[in-house]
Amino acid sequence: MNIHNVEFIKSAATAKDLIESKTPQIVFSGKSNVGKSSVINKLLNRKSYARVSSSPGKTIHVNYFLIDDKAYFVDLPGYGYAKVSKTERARWSKLMEEFFIQPDHITLGVMIVDARHKPTADDVIMAQWFKASGCNLVIVANKIDKVRKKSEIEPNLSLIRHTLDLHDSTMILEFSAEKGTNRNLLLSVIEDAIMNWSH
Repeated sequence: MNIHNVEFIKSAATAKDLIESKTPQIVFSGKSNVGKSSVINKLLNRKSYARVSSSPGKTIHVNYFLIDDKAYFVDLPGYGYAKVSKTERARWSKLMEEFFIQPDHITLGVMIVDARHKPTADDVIMAQWFKASGCNLVIVANKIDKVRKKSEIEPNLSLIRHTLDLHDSTMILEFSAEKGTNRNLLLSVIEDAIMNWSH
């Protein structure tokens, strides 16, 4: 798969705009300010393909990128930003419910959390949605370069696994969008999921 062959397809603001396709969909999620757009941009080796905003909570649509005509990267709206209005929060919830109500199209969930902190209640809900869909899931522990001491990494990853109630087989990948740590490994996980997709 040529990761550099990227085409932005559309932004879906409502359920009727969501793409239903037999093409594999790699679905990225994460709370606002966790660096989700930066992770996607690092994978694509682009500076600003997925929008990086100085104001968290600005990705309010489901954004679709077609990769080498072989798979979609699906960028879900960020969540958990306190300054978002109740109306926006309700719209986000409805859009996510509609997205996950037909889980067959999710090839792989890539859920991004902060390696430095315990996952939030919103992170737990998102993990539950992924798990309920039955899709394969990889947790990307981003900002690993900002963990102060190496001795804190393993306990932090254990806390993430416990808080999100993950199966032992669920991969938690140490990642740095800034330094590119484990970029190739994450790409390999994504490509394996695409190759094994049978829908």
